[in-house]
Amino acid sequence: MLAATLTTLTPRMRFNFSKPNIENIVFKMHYKATVTLLLAFVILVCAREYFGEHIKCISDQGVPDHVIQTYCFFMATFTIVRHYNESLLQHGFLPHPGVGPMMETDRTLHHTYYQWVPFVLFIQSICFYMPHYIWKKKEGGRVKALVDGLQYAGLALHAEDMKVGATTVPSRTTIDNQINLIRKDIIMRLRVTRTWSTWLVTMEVVNLVHLMLQIWLIDIFLNGQFISLGSNVLSYGDWEQIADPLETIFPKVTKCLFHKYGPSGSIQQHDALCVMALNIIHEKIYTILWFWFLFLFIASLLAVIWRVISFFMYRRSLKFNQLVFRQVSAGKFDPHNVLHVVNGCQFADWLFLYYLAKNMKTSVFQQLYARVAEELEKRELPGDQDGHEEKGAEPILLGKIDYADETLPLKPEKKAS
Repeated sequence: MLAATLTTLTPRMRFNFSKPNIENIVFKMHYKATVTLLLAFVILVCAREYFGEHIKCISDQGVPDHVIQTYCFFMATFTIVRHYNESLLQHGFLPHPGVGPMMETDRTLHHTYYQWVPFVLFIQSICFYMPHYIWKKKEGGRVKALVDGLQYAGLALHAEDMKVGATTVPSRTTIDNQINLIRKDIIMRLRVTRTWSTWLVTMEVVNLVHLMLQIWLIDIFLNGQFISLGSNVLSYGDWEQIADPLETIFPKVTKCLFHKYGPSGSIQQHDALCVMALNIIHEKIYTILWFWFLFLFIASLLAVIWRVISFFMYRRSLKFNQLVFRQVSAGKFDPHNVLHVVNGCQFADWLFLYYLAKNMKTSVFQQLYARVAEELEKRELPGDQDGHEEKGAEPILLGKIDYADETLPLKPEKKAS
């Protein structure tokens, strides 16, 4: 008996045990790919044993090496704009870009960012994760609770539930009851459903705005040179030159001035030459971030535009609906069912159904879709289209129920003993 059952079940055992899919791929790029990238950069910057000290300075014998290095690291170093002259560098009149004799009228570029790079990268990783964290809290596991157990719908062959090890394979009756429960949950609790979708779209917009804010903050952090960094790198053709576009932002050699009292009480100035070892890593990090943020910005903008297009198209085009749902649920949808659903619900309800389709087997979702369409066809929904009931109106299918947590779906009714 068991062998026969397993033989029958084997072709049907194609189900997914992964977590519910409650975001699009662009949303995941924000809190998965970007956070992973930023944390990897933090580890890279902190791996001092591979790249040496952050800063190494040489000066005259008047100041101990460890004193001048500590001072220059905390108080920042600088380069001189006049000494970025490529012709002087090529003819050997200057040893390094931005380093040379200093006059009172010279304009200098102070470099302080290197002290904060690991901290800023780590804070950025937290910021990119926050929209997902807020969304998870607001979503409350609603989709998971609704579709839980339906991943075994393809195994429903018997009239009663069947236990296979630690897994309970539902019967056809159980699957039927679960579909009816989801249908009731959608119909009777539209306000919760619409809140679910509203939070999702809000967090997608927040992702885009937050990305723009991060680009602006990095530009300030790098003295206004981040926004043009990628375009300068792409337009620069001769990388054999000493003063490349990255050298201005991430100089490898800088100057530092240290003042102290001499034996007679007069102030002595010590000029130090500092080698910035980690800038070879910093320039790679921020160049990669520039191109990644550009790609992420374009993807996020397109995702928001797609939401706007969906909002205006879901009630105006039957083919649009069929195309969207076929992407996540293979199979044909009855045009009449599609019309009943889109005419009987708002965009937030439609979006929630779309994400249910992404997390259900095709056969199960098509049954649910048909039953929701029938329910919307045969009766008028209680309340207005904004999800608010008129004063004194009593829901048709729902009496007074006290929900412990309204983000979770309805629970099956208890049978009378």
